[in-house]
Amino acid sequence: MCGICGITIPFHESREVSEAALRRMRETLTHRGPDDAGFYMARNVGLGHRRLSIVDVGGGHQPMPNEDGTVWIAFNGEIYNHRELRPALEQKGHRYKTASDTETILHLYEEEGALGVAKLRGMFAYAIWDSVKGKLLLARDRLGIKPLYYILKEDGSLYFASEIKALLEGEAVSPELNFSALGEFAANRYTSGDQTLFKGIQRLPPGHVLEWEDGKATLTSYWGLDFNKPAPLLTERQYVSGFLDLFRECVRTHLMADVPLGVFLSGGIDSSAIAAVMSQFVKGPIKTFSVAFAEREANELEYAKVVAEAFHTDHHEIVVSPQQFFDALPTLVYQEDEPIAHPSSIPLFFLSRLAAQHVKVVLTGEGSDELLAGYNKYRVTVYNMMLGKQYDRFVPAPIRGLIERTIQDRGAAPGIWRALSRTFLALPPDLRRLYFDNFAVYPAAMHTDLFSDTTREQIQDSDPYRIAMRYSKQPGADTLLDQLLAVDLKSYLHELLMKQDQMSMAASIESRVPFLDHKLVEFATRLPIDMKLRGATTKYVLRKAMADVLPERILNRKKMGFPVPVGNWFRGEFRSIVDEYVLSERVRARGLFNHEFVRTLVSRHNAGENHTERIWMLLNIEIWFRRFFDGEQAPLMDMPGKGGR
Repeated sequence: MCGICGITIPFHESREVSEAALRRMRETLTHRGPDDAGFYMARNVGLGHRRLSIVDVGGGHQPMPNEDGTVWIAFNGEIYNHRELRPALEQKGHRYKTASDTETILHLYEEEGALGVAKLRGMFAYAIWDSVKGKLLLARDRLGIKPLYYILKEDGSLYFASEIKALLEGEAVSPELNFSALGEFAANRYTSGDQTLFKGIQRLPPGHVLEWEDGKATLTSYWGLDFNKPAPLLTERQYVSGFLDLFRECVRTHLMADVPLGVFLSGGIDSSAIAAVMSQFVKGPIKTFSVAFAEREANELEYAKVVAEAFHTDHHEIVVSPQQFFDALPTLVYQEDEPIAHPSSIPLFFLSRLAAQHVKVVLTGEGSDELLAGYNKYRVTVYNMMLGKQYDRFVPAPIRGLIERTIQDRGAAPGIWRALSRTFLALPPDLRRLYFDNFAVYPAAMHTDLFSDTTREQIQDSDPYRIAMRYSKQPGADTLLDQLLAVDLKSYLHELLMKQDQMSMAASIESRVPFLDHKLVEFATRLPIDMKLRGATTKYVLRKAMADVLPERILNRKKMGFPVPVGNWFRGEFRSIVDEYVLSERVRARGLFNHEFVRTLVSRHNAGENHTERIWMLLNIEIWFRRFFDGEQAPLMDMPGKGGR
């Protein structure tokens, strides 16, 4: 795991790359690579690198050249099949100077060009400068596990980096809100495609390469999701056996390292499965790490201990206090570059910091829910849609209208009426209303009330679901469940991966995600849907594969999803934070949101309604503005109006 950055300037430009700018960019990424640093500088190109040494600790300094110094690479990530690729490259005459995976990428590019990336198995983002061709290549792994952002300026110069903050330090652009992405972020917690919340800053989409030559950039896709079901169909036992064999192989390959490894253990089935399989390949007790809050509803430590005892792990845990949570929040918004979508990012940082005291690499269960239909929202939507179509078919329209009006009249009240307002009885059976609106933070219909008049005028795309709806149309995604999984694998998952990357990197530790090995992803997308969701059973194939491995208490426990009791904190001791960062005159003067709507929202939350996610988003947007736009670095509790500790 590392941090990379660089600048290229068209040949016809008389100016040279600024070493000072590149150095600022690189040093902003020090937390991603505290072990080593390097530069490559020429007149119109510069590459910067910060290294966290994982493979070939003594060698592997970057940027790294080929044999004659005509091609240079800066690389972030891990290539799990680099040893398998190396012999064929050596037979073609390439002379290795190191044992690192970085050098294999370099020689593969020399042989196969930009699309040699398709032979790589791993998580990666890299930049290759070919001085003979005068080309810069940027590449990103298939699922977007490793980040890569860039700015293509009007004069043709290109800036890129592992994190947005490095681009800002290079002064390629000044921080400016990307209004065209704000509506989507407010609804979905994320931005899709190449969009970020910073105007002019794009991200390289997963599974793509970008080739830059003398000011012109070309984007090419080299991989995509495929939900086509191969014939003939297999038996359940064959599917389960095939999944288990491949999952075991993925965990084994993800153990590639010359440094100690561990597991983030929540006590859920995903991380428990990784711990169970990893313990079969590692000599001695594996190291496991868990985090929780003191509140019972936000504490899964007892389940993590069940797994730790079952597999005799060297277990470590940490309990985060509300004070620690809010003290860390401004720094972690800076680390994440954009407003923090999920409160669980904060305990993830504390967990990463704990693990960094013992290991340099951790395996996590990220990606399993999106791959194998682990979220309850998939089951709810599938049955809502199915029942809704039958309901529309057999119940006369006047009766349906009466029922809908009755529910809508009472839908604001908590309890059964609120629940009914989110079902086919009150909503049309279409993807937009029953899925996107139902699980949005601020549904599309609420945007008129949420945003100020001036903000709405600047939001060019009024449909926050447009890109996500497009993602549902992947090859072979003919069933509703596969369409939902396709959307989340292409959008929501990216937000979770950036959370995982940036919170672990803030503690200078590498996280790996075996469930998102592309071979396992390709296997899982082609599974029949009843191997993912069967009745009320989610992640069916994983549960069957782990049936004789995991304790029964873990195998069939209800999913918690790492709850954070932040909603109660907003009503209690830390209410003053909401007053300052959501309701204050300073926030109102920013003019983004309708202040009266927000004030009413907070009042309703304080009275007992649950608007935690909505308040959390507003809070984080304001912290983000103060850090990146106003240059403010003070802790939350030290701000005027915060009160005492």
